[in-house]
Amino acid sequence: MREFAYVRADEVGQAVAVMTADPAAAYLAGGTTQLDLMKDGVLAPDQLIDITRLPLGGISAADGTLRVGALTTMEELAADRTVAERLPFLREALLLGASVQLRNMATIGGNLLQRTRCRYFRDPTVPACNKRRPGTGCAAVTGAARMHAILGASEHCIATHASDMAVPLVALDAVVHLRGRSGERAVPLREFYRTPGDTPDVENVLAHGELITAVEIPLLPPGTRSTYLKVRDRASYEFALVSAGVALRLEGAVIQEARVALGGVGTVPWRALDAEEVLRGAPAGPDAFAAAAEATVRDPFTVPGTVFKVELAKRTLVRALRDAAGGTS
Repeated sequence: MREFAYVRADEVGQAVAVMTADPAAAYLAGGTTQLDLMKDGVLAPDQLIDITRLPLGGISAADGTLRVGALTTMEELAADRTVAERLPFLREALLLGASVQLRNMATIGGNLLQRTRCRYFRDPTVPACNKRRPGTGCAAVTGAARMHAILGASEHCIATHASDMAVPLVALDAVVHLRGRSGERAVPLREFYRTPGDTPDVENVLAHGELITAVEIPLLPPGTRSTYLKVRDRASYEFALVSAGVALRLEGAVIQEARVALGGVGTVPWRALDAEEVLRGAPAGPDAFAAAAEATVRDPFTVPGTVFKVELAKRTLVRALRDAAGGTS
């Protein structure tokens, strides 16, 4: 790891000002993957701005919305009573997303901004990575790609977004609150991330120096059924091959409202709006679930290593819908 300067910020405005003034600076919160990437030579900031002492923690509920400070840890959010009662699939995603040790360090803001698990991005000895070195190509397209994306991908990048937590959050229409040099703004999470296109190195809409301060999460209506299903190669400390976050509100056997998102298969947390449209007003059952799966995994971008994910994604979503609907067969 090369040398860098370290600054501990005492208030939000100071952190934003210091960061904005230095194009090579980066914020430091939990650092659970950031420091690893610095040690590996993938990231090399000239200055780290420690924001862990800023007043950006805490969880509060009002008017059907949960407001979560960006420095709240994953473990704190998973332990919140309102999350357990009104957002159970978010709690499941948090608990499945990391070990207890990591959940006690990793922050909500940092989780949303975590970098991809793509092996080519994380290995500086691999020359071809458009996300790490724009214009060099994508080694994953022709290499081993079992963990890579089939939705939102292109020949320029097929890296997945690794967050479990972001999957139910994007399904819930969560909103990210930002503070930057130009003031404050709020961005829906579904508009926060950018698919790679021909600029894979630009992952979100953050301007340099902008800081996530909070996330607002609409609560599910009482009686809504939800589940988070994560399919992975092993049961502990592993990222998703495919995951599905599903919430259904039923009247009798008819689906009145559906919220669906996928992880492990998208270059961003993937909101399945087409699936929701198929499900809305349909009887909960295998025909509707299969149709929703087909609508979701439409026109996938596959390479030899990811072809299996097309069918796996469909089956995962069907199972998650069935589980959320209460085992309807």
